[in-house]
Amino acid sequence: MEGGKYHIMMFPWLAFGHMIPFLELSKKLAAKGIVVSYVSTPRNLQRLPPIPSNLEGKIKLLEIPMPQVDGLPENCEATIDLQLEQIQYLKKAYDRLAEPFECLLQKVRPDFILIDFAPYWILEIVAKFGIRTAFFSVYTAATLAYLGPPAELKSGKQRPTPEHFTRPPDWIPFPSLIAHRPDYAPRMMRNTHFPDASGTSSGQRAAKILEECSFVVVRSSEAFEGEYIRLIQELYKRPVLPIGLLAPVSEENKNNTEINSSWSNTREWLDGQKPKSVLFVGFGSEYKMPIEQIHELAYSLELSRLPFLWLLRKPPGVDSSDLLPPGFADRTLSQGVVLLGWAPQLEILAHPAIGGCLFHSGWGTIVESLGFGHPLVLLPMIADQGLNAKLLVEKEVGYEVPRNEDGSFSRDVVAESIRRVLVAPEGKQLRLKAAQMRSVFDNHESQDNYINKFIEHLGKYDDLKEKKQA
Repeated sequence: MEGGKYHIMMFPWLAFGHMIPFLELSKKLAAKGIVVSYVSTPRNLQRLPPIPSNLEGKIKLLEIPMPQVDGLPENCEATIDLQLEQIQYLKKAYDRLAEPFECLLQKVRPDFILIDFAPYWILEIVAKFGIRTAFFSVYTAATLAYLGPPAELKSGKQRPTPEHFTRPPDWIPFPSLIAHRPDYAPRMMRNTHFPDASGTSSGQRAAKILEECSFVVVRSSEAFEGEYIRLIQELYKRPVLPIGLLAPVSEENKNNTEINSSWSNTREWLDGQKPKSVLFVGFGSEYKMPIEQIHELAYSLELSRLPFLWLLRKPPGVDSSDLLPPGFADRTLSQGVVLLGWAPQLEILAHPAIGGCLFHSGWGTIVESLGFGHPLVLLPMIADQGLNAKLLVEKEVGYEVPRNEDGSFSRDVVAESIRRVLVAPEGKQLRLKAAQMRSVFDNHESQDNYINKFIEHLGKYDDLKEKKQA
């Protein structure tokens, strides 16, 4: 199905866990003939992966200037640049994009704008131009269901205490495990319902968008969480379209001799390992893991006695000599590899030696890992990761590491969890179900059908039909 003359604008929140899925969807739509304008700030656009050459004419990167606000360090334009407590100032700066965004719309008039959870102010602007909006959620449908309908997002009346966030909400009518750990529930409640330095809570932002958008698009599939997709359609009283899982096809090839040399050596090491024997470990770039957790994780890998490949990012201010526990490198010389900096994660996950993953439960990495059928050891840290972990446990494709009461983890328990998922008899069913997920998460035909249905849905809006026929 071709997109004809449709022009869609993308406006994601300033986090790469949001910007990358918006870009992946842009590429899928552009491949169908839709013209896409992708809007963000200058430094973020510079850091995006390159647009494939065959789509360069279909995807336009449009920059709007990043405002400076007190509390936001200079040249910090995305959450990756900040500590958790500083993100509220990024939201404050994001809200000041309203004026330059309106100026942009005076020059560029898309048919539709796909927006994230944060720019609630955009709705008044687009009303002046008669442009429709749709909410594109990079979160799972299960996470959206857990957060609840717009009225609850605004008020929080049905969940007035942190304890309410430690169990599935009453509006989920079927058996569900989706809830936060007791140690994280207070932060979840505060982030959702209490205004930050921007003067607006995340729940208030999302509620306004859900109440006024034309429809909702979710990065998910009916095959994986159809029951949650149907539920949020009831909660939102809006059409909800799964757009597929948007698994990336390839990664940017970094042009750095030192990095490529390091990866080349690691690939040779992987080539020498037995099939499905190696644990891939990676916690992304958003979570800045404290040195104490890095050390505990290192001891966990050592205690597991299984081969591992650990993609580790050095925290700011930590000397390389202090990054790992004393003697760790020598003791694990024949057991595993610690790779600092960049590495081609998709290429690693595709390697036949990889037998499972230990990571933070970010939705993007889940999509990539299950695209190769890997069983998952889950150690969620922030944001929606705890809810994603519960969803994977519910679907029996992941095992969440048990935590201490304060949310910390211990090396013995992590090591035991690793062995359970990768080699122990009690993990056999989990390994089997994870392998079966490849048919869902790496299904290109299904992905193509979701994009076609999205384009078909655009045709249901009369003003767009008239414009197309004019």
